Amino acid sequence: MKLDDIKKLHHKKYRQSFGYFIVEGEHLVLELQKAAQREGALLASELYVTDAYQYWTSPFKTQRITERQLRQITATEHPQGIFAVVPLLQAAALDAAPGGRQRAIYLHEVQDPGNLGTILRTLAWFGGFRLLLSPGSVDPYNPKVVRASMGALFHVPLELEVPWQSLGARFPRLAVLDLCGASTREAAFAEFDCYLFGNEARGLPEALGTTLALRCFSIRGANVLESLNLATAVNICAYELSRM
Repeated sequence: MKLDDIKKLHHKKYRQSFGYFIVEGEHLVLELQKAAQREGALLASELYVTDAYQYWTSPFKTQRITERQLRQITATEHPQGIFAVVPLLQAAALDAAPGGRQRAIYLHEVQDPGNLGTILRTLAWFGGFRLLLSPGSVDPYNPKVVRASMGALFHVPLELEVPWQSLGARFPRLAVLDLCGASTREAAFAEFDCYLFGNEARGLPEALGTTLALRCFSIRGANVLESLNLATAVNICAYELSRM
């Protein structure tokens, strides 16, 4: 890919147009290489390195660039001298291991890149989760999300632009977090196929509750605050599900 085109990948419309996104730094490139051993489509990634990384070993086509070219392309203030251009993957390419159960986490209009990156890290850590994002959600290939995910993006099946109206037909049992629901520590919390979480400020649409058959659960606390941070709520729920 031409360097001028790579610069454009910092913008969503060009990521969608070209079908590629950027990962920067040693850790993310290592996670990419690990994922490429499992998913052959990732072998189409292209690696770009400065002289400091000229001896880096990877399965990808590699191109040397100058420090000046690096600074013109990367989004980080102090780039490490290594980045890759990676093809966008379809969710089916990252399906759970054969025979393993896979629960779905549905996020409605999540906006904060840090929240989404943290959620991806948690779901990758525990495994067995699929992440669905509604229309209007932050782009998971946004550089801020990619960095916050710390490579988890390569290990969680991800579906974009999933309308909530489609969930009832796909998942027989739907659960949602609510202040007045049953405790997430109850064994029944693990019996569902998809778990819904709302926007950081607005929550879930009212119409959703009257259209879909939902079971409500609640994370028990000290009742001092009205709500938890979205990523924190998902993290707690993923932990509870992993131990059941």
